[in-house]
Amino acid sequence: MLIIDSKDCENIDKALKKYKKKFEKSRVLLHLRERQCFTKPSIKRRTEVLKAVYKQQMAAGKFD
Repeated sequence: MLIIDSKDCENIDKALKKYKKKFEKSRVLLHLRERQCFTKPSIKRRTEVLKAVYKQQMAAGKFD
């Protein structure tokens, strides 16, 4: 549960902005999307390796 401390004189827009930032930092939505379907651990590892290779190629400038 997210709790936002707001002062009496604080604007509602600022409070909403704080809530949105806190919500994104808690990564609740990301966990919900991950739990929608099961992915095998071997597939997770494969995608992580492919992402790492892609990042290395981009950093080295060797991407086609």
